[in-house]
Amino acid sequence: MDTNRQGWFSGGEADCGPEAPLPSRPARLVLLGPPGVGKGTQAKLLCQSLRACHLSTGDLLRSAKCDGASSPAMKQALAAMQRGELISDELVIDMVRERTQCLSCLGGFLLDGFPRTVRQAKALEEILFELDVELDAALSFELPLEQIVSRLGGRRTCARCQAVYHMSSHPPLAADVCDLCQGPLVQRDDDRPESIRVRMQVYERETEPLVDYYRQHGKLRRVSAAGDPQEILRRTLKQLGERRRTAARSARTSYLQSP
Repeated sequence: MDTNRQGWFSGGEADCGPEAPLPSRPARLVLLGPPGVGKGTQAKLLCQSLRACHLSTGDLLRSAKCDGASSPAMKQALAAMQRGELISDELVIDMVRERTQCLSCLGGFLLDGFPRTVRQAKALEEILFELDVELDAALSFELPLEQIVSRLGGRRTCARCQAVYHMSSHPPLAADVCDLCQGPLVQRDDDRPESIRVRMQVYERETEPLVDYYRQHGKLRRVSAAGDPQEILRRTLKQLGERRRTAARSARTSYLQSP
């Protein structure tokens, strides 16, 4: 698929331009997972493997901040952010409704950052039903808390150019000094172990109802986020392959049993 995501950023009838070859079976996925599990890396790898488009509401809001809002709901969301307010479920749902052409695209999608609540999940279900599109799965990338603390707690950020390092997996050439600009490396407050534990508690409290919602609907696929990115990708694709084979068998059984 084309990677400029113009339709996602602009909404309405915006065209993403010339399309790459379409996948034979478009993947339609929701991505879940707390900070530190490598969800962003997996989103990129999955998009390359499945030829789907990464639809991130975080990217959408960051784009609006830099380039200005281009649709009614986005303008309201940007105004709310400028007032320091949280963006309501209604506004987020409206933002996605303005971009339904992305959800019905034959290239498929990976939704990242939406839904975040059960209310948003139900709204997504209604939108997809109207488009005659079915969600394949909600992928929940999971990692034990101590491993998340280790991953995030080892991060160091350059105070001058904002380059990011990791003390074990990507250390600087000289201790506490940025390779690029020789600025000092610091640990951000939200990367300190005590802050990470609080963030994880908040994430689990807010996300558990959403995870349970997709489990009850038979869409949840739990994926261990341990190991290197390619290993996690293989694990994820195996889960998706099993999901699709099960769905195909169910469809055949239903057809054969129909009068």
